[in-house]
Amino acid sequence: MSVEQNKKIVRRFIDEMWNQRKLQVADELFGDCVTHQLRSGEDSTGVPRSPDSVKREAAAWLTGFPDLEFVLEQMIAAGDRVMSYCTMRGTHSGAWMGIGPTGRKVSIPIITIHRIKDGKIAEDWVLVGSLILFQQLSLVPQTQEIFGAAKLKDFSQKAIKG
Repeated sequence: MSVEQNKKIVRRFIDEMWNQRKLQVADELFGDCVTHQLRSGEDSTGVPRSPDSVKREAAAWLTGFPDLEFVLEQMIAAGDRVMSYCTMRGTHSGAWMGIGPTGRKVSIPIITIHRIKDGKIAEDWVLVGSLILFQQLSLVPQTQEIFGAAKLKDFSQKAIKG
């Protein structure tokens, strides 16, 4: 497949599956996929996921953030790989991962690399700005508070002055 065809597959994933809520599109876009995410833990080989598991994950996000929207900021492709940088925006107005709705708006960076094989997503590497998300939901302190609590601010000032 051409680079443009590969980019079209990833655009469908973002636009149709996520933004238009057509979760059934996962059946067309995903084959036997292996995903690499933080939750994969120590397993560097990744975790297999089916189109059904992709749909369940998307449904969970959409339950917690019903107005969720992905904004494609940048896309770069070479060979069988497509890198996307997106901003995910939404309001936490439903239960998500056992966390009751906070009513808070979030804006989270996501970087994904999809490997396309035979017209389907066969592998992906996903990096979600989880710390940013948890800070925006007020589940963890802001970065400045963390530095202050650890007295890292004083340390960093001394390191800069030499």
